[in-house]
Amino acid sequence: MESHEVIRTALAKAHVKEVADKMGLSLSLVYKWGEGADIKSASGTTNPLDRVHELFEHTQDDQLIQWLCNKADGYFVKNPPTNKRPGREVMPATQEIVQQFADLLSAISHAASDNSISNEESKHIRHEWDELKRITERFVKWCEVGDFVHLAEDLKVNRSSGSKN
Repeated sequence: MESHEVIRTALAKAHVKEVADKMGLSLSLVYKWGEGADIKSASGTTNPLDRVHELFEHTQDDQLIQWLCNKADGYFVKNPPTNKRPGREVMPATQEIVQQFADLLSAISHAASDNSISNEESKHIRHEWDELKRITERFVKWCEVGDFVHLAEDLKVNRSSGSKN
């Protein structure tokens, strides 16, 4: 979906005049954001989504996206790279997901054992949760492109280095 389509869909769920008023913008500008045009329209106006995307492209700083996700009560998890190589095995990948899920449950169980969860324990739970999401997303991406090459080798390398990738 293009940025102007996302904006148009969002505006269809709101009162555009109220949005423009609350943002201190003209109604015509807000409507222009929802029009299908080049990234830089004839009026010289770039919609906010394209501006954020451009800022991200120039900085390559995931914190920009993480901040937006946080403002929407979400969390950004970057998709892992997939490179099509022959020989990747499915079973080790599923075992990695199960192990990561077990690690998450262990972190939760350990933290909750004293009926309170500290800030450090909360950070550890968040870390395990993010790892589970990342590993599962990697698996799903591999499934989508049939990329199960060297998965067993990747997992061995990551386990021996202490990193979960």
